[in-house]
Amino acid sequence: MNIPAADSHNVIQVRGARENNLREVSVDIPKRRLTVFTGVSGSGKSSLVFGTIAAESQRLINETYTAFIQSFMPSMGRPDVDSLHNLSAAIVVDQERMGANSRSTVGTATDAYTMLRIIFSRLGTPHIGTSTAFSFNAAEGMCAECEGIGQVSKIDIDQLVNRELSLNEGAITVPGFQVDAWYWQVMVASGFYDPDKKLKDFTPEEWELFLHKSATKVKVGSNNITYEGLVTKVNRTILVKDRDSMQPSARAFVDRAVVFAECPSCGGSRLSTAALSSKVNGVNIAECSAMQISDLAEYVRKIDDPGVAPLLGSLRDLLESLVEIGLGYLSLDRVSSSLSGGEAQRVKMVRHLGSSLTDATYIFDEPTIGLHPHDIRRMNDLLIRLRDKGNTVLVVEHKPEVIAMADHVVDLGPGAGTAGGQICYTGDVAGLRASDTLTGRHLEHRARLRESVREPSGQLSIEGADLHNLKNVSVDIPTGVLSVITGVAGSGKSSLIHGYLSNRDGVVVADQSPIRGSRRSNPATYTGLLSPIRTAFAKANGVKAALFSANSEGACPNCNGLGLVYTDLAMMAGVASVCEECEGKRFTPEVLTYRLNGKNISEVLSMSVAEAYDYFTSGQAHAILGRLTDVGLSYLRLGQPLNTLSGGERQRLKLAIQMAEKSSVYILDEPTTGLHMADVDKLLALLDRLVDAGNTVIVIEHHQAVMAHADWLVDLGPGGGHDGGQIVFTGTPADLVAHADTLTARHLREYVGTRP
Repeated sequence: MNIPAADSHNVIQVRGARENNLREVSVDIPKRRLTVFTGVSGSGKSSLVFGTIAAESQRLINETYTAFIQSFMPSMGRPDVDSLHNLSAAIVVDQERMGANSRSTVGTATDAYTMLRIIFSRLGTPHIGTSTAFSFNAAEGMCAECEGIGQVSKIDIDQLVNRELSLNEGAITVPGFQVDAWYWQVMVASGFYDPDKKLKDFTPEEWELFLHKSATKVKVGSNNITYEGLVTKVNRTILVKDRDSMQPSARAFVDRAVVFAECPSCGGSRLSTAALSSKVNGVNIAECSAMQISDLAEYVRKIDDPGVAPLLGSLRDLLESLVEIGLGYLSLDRVSSSLSGGEAQRVKMVRHLGSSLTDATYIFDEPTIGLHPHDIRRMNDLLIRLRDKGNTVLVVEHKPEVIAMADHVVDLGPGAGTAGGQICYTGDVAGLRASDTLTGRHLEHRARLRESVREPSGQLSIEGADLHNLKNVSVDIPTGVLSVITGVAGSGKSSLIHGYLSNRDGVVVADQSPIRGSRRSNPATYTGLLSPIRTAFAKANGVKAALFSANSEGACPNCNGLGLVYTDLAMMAGVASVCEECEGKRFTPEVLTYRLNGKNISEVLSMSVAEAYDYFTSGQAHAILGRLTDVGLSYLRLGQPLNTLSGGERQRLKLAIQMAEKSSVYILDEPTTGLHMADVDKLLALLDRLVDAGNTVIVIEHHQAVMAHADWLVDLGPGGGHDGGQIVFTGTPADLVAHADTLTARHLREYVGTRP
């Protein structure tokens, strides 16, 4: 629907946006419409939508709070833009994984469990109290033994110590307890046992003192120090932390030393005996939470009580929305942190559908991630519903199915990085299709079925797979070819591949999980590229290589090589400002005088991968940059912080590193994430090169272009959750299109334009 240009209040006006690579972008975006932002990876879509529009909206909202409240909020600087007009409150529904707190579940994150608790407190028999009596996060409702976690941990003592050694010989193998470490000194000086005595010779009393003694004061030298047994100490200092926040050494220790088992008291339900005794229609609240959401929706529909009718209606709507968006295979007791980025985004989307807010701006980042073509249509309906409630919906997306339903399209480009940042087209979808933009030309582009498939060199066998919803699956995946694993969300693809192939020898996995590293980490440091760059600078200038590291001797002393100075403003939000000493260049003035082929180290780290590839014409640096180019990351800047990368970019960065390893099997998890239609062809060419070099490539993917290009398909289903977990087809894409009747077959037939 076209908005009259004269009615300026009906458009978000962006004037002179320069965030990241945007080049003085000015554009009008219609309000209360669905606008899709398109363009190649790195063209500036996220800089415009998230970095400019969403950032300024959220900054202005934050400024309405008191200075005290602002002190607890993240600092947000004003985006680099001349002016923004007619903004409404922006709600970003992104792919960030939901909190790593083990107490957060799908039920608590969506408020579905809160509604269930109230229903059970009113209707449950026997009546046991208020809704908190059914909460595993409240003392009243949680299981006393596991404190509402549902699991108890047991430590394998032989992973903590080597019984053949004495303390003085280094018997303790726990990180932080090595010989001469502080914890070790306290134990040795405690006097409870002989530090020269081998642990296997300890008496039962000495073992008890060594492992389990509770906190007690002992004299070490002239000081009174608290002593704890080794297991007591490990439980208190290491196991209380969330695994994802641990140092790598501690995480590896926990993985090998701690066995988690279902709590024997509550059977993993997290709840007290009283909570488990109360039932509605013969079912307790833990059994409701463990049901597949599609089954729970059916159960709730059968509850009929006028006293809770409004609440039942809200819960039914919420559960049916979760089913509608393709998450019916989840259960409310599923831990939030175990959801994929796409699942987390869809859970957040459903949460907002039930909101009473209208005239807000909802911003989505590739909501089709993790969705089979069958599910994309249902997700599109939800975007339309959000719009029809009177909201402005902005979507960054590459999939033609989503672009086709837009009221308005903003296409950025023409290229990525410095070659992007401009508006190539604004208007309706018909106009985009007729335009000569890269997106317009590829909107109807279809990959063809592979004419001849490669012959496999062997097979990887999986037998009796029963992880999660897999139903005793046995399948052979051919080696030496490109295999694509497909099926609707929740059908068992990841359980099959990651559960049974990822840990085998010679297998490398490139996924979209966050890359660990500080705000100092960037593509140059992560890929090892910085090392040959530093060496080249050192050799050319006859100085130490350490000078060319912003984390070492060459760092600007004022900002310690960060390029930014973080100022704590006490009761107000802290501010990050560009360092005045180095002007954001991160290095000392002396280091910046050293040059390599006319450029200093700061200028080199500001280059894109493509520019650096031409600059370093040989050697290790050229090889690493070539691999980054091969995986479609030519637009990334070498010094760009890793925390600015999308999930798809992180996966391709990992793949670039792993391409240098001697591997034979590559597993990729949705590698088309974040890729423009034009870049999917480049990805297919890369996968072909990997296979033609003698490797096996296994791709978990929903994109029909990748399916069509495969040598072999494994299709799981027929549905998700307990309706999935079976192999519904194996064979070539041509066989699938010609003979199969699965959901994948129907959509691939439609994609390639073939009738059964």
